Amino acid sequence: MLRTLDLVLVGAMIAAATVTYQIKHAAEEKLAQVRELQAEIKLQEETIDLLEADWSLLNQPSRLQRLSTAFEAELGLRPIAPEQMAEPDELPGRASDFEPQVADGATDAELTTGSVQR
Repeated sequence: MLRTLDLVLVGAMIAAATVTYQIKHAAEEKLAQVRELQAEIKLQEETIDLLEADWSLLNQPSRLQRLSTAFEAELGLRPIAPEQMAEPDELPGRASDFEPQVADGATDAELTTGSVQR
């Protein structure tokens, strides 16, 4: 009996060691994946920073002024005159110009929404 119990316990220890090794191996693989993803994220963040710096250089007013002056004749560019600006009264579609739309045959008392409880 003692010998059978010893064999069962040795088998259980071997099984536990195998499961522990498999879990450790899977955790190491996941850790490697996490580190790989972190490296990719860092590369993307650095690329975004570089592109933002490039964008700010390309949008410098002095550079844009120089380009607009250089290509003024080809593109037909002209400075904006103060008369070209629209007054607020000239803009179409003020909110007060529109009337609310109600479903056919419905009154305000019959209309309900999911967010308003009556």
